[in-house]
Amino acid sequence: METKEKIFLALDEIRPFLQSDGGDIQFVDLISDEVFVKLIGNCSDCSINRVTMKTAVEITIKKHAPEIVKVTNITQ
Repeated sequence: METKEKIFLALDEIRPFLQSDGGDIQFVDLISDEVFVKLIGNCSDCSINRVTMKTAVEITIKKHAPEIVKVTNITQ
């Protein structure tokens, strides 16, 4: 399975959690071993989105794709 496929599986796993709070996540890009995502909806301006990125998104992506070193949230 390719890295992008693993990332999409990870995002599908975390998406219901984000959607339950009125948010969502979009895949933006994969450059080398870094994934770029964008939190949208209520997640984009949530005061705990950094915690969400670290505890939920990054851990889930690395669980599915251990070759990923860094997950970055694009805020623009």
